[in-house]
Amino acid sequence: MASTLYNLDILRLAASLIPGDRLEKADGIAEVRAPLCGSRIQAEVAFDDDGKISGLAVRASACALGQASAAILKANAVGSDMATVGHVRTQIVDMLTGNAPPPQIWPDLALLAPARDYPARHAAILLPYDAILAAAEQMKIAR
Repeated sequence: MASTLYNLDILRLAASLIPGDRLEKADGIAEVRAPLCGSRIQAEVAFDDDGKISGLAVRASACALGQASAAILKANAVGSDMATVGHVRTQIVDMLTGNAPPPQIWPDLALLAPARDYPARHAAILLPYDAILAAAEQMKIAR
């Protein structure tokens, strides 16, 4: 399992997250946890006037797969709207639980495809998306 899942590309992505990453002004903040594995992701998100993500900070206490997933999200989400993030999450679920191909919108997501055979890792991979969606929902509630 280790060589298939935790390859050099995954480890590089995981290591690319900035410890203590914060936004100066966040519109929404959330923390989510995967009960099975104990992974935890904290997300801060800021939006522009058009409802597109203008800033994203992600802090991860997760396995390398969860951290790599968070790094992919952080590298690609700015400029997207929440509908796109939700759609990407759905595509990741389809990739992990079925025979769907990796989402093409963010090519690095293909690096997570080997986790298909390890359901215990799925929650950690989805956690960054759950965190940003929860942060956006928190912002809606605050308004």
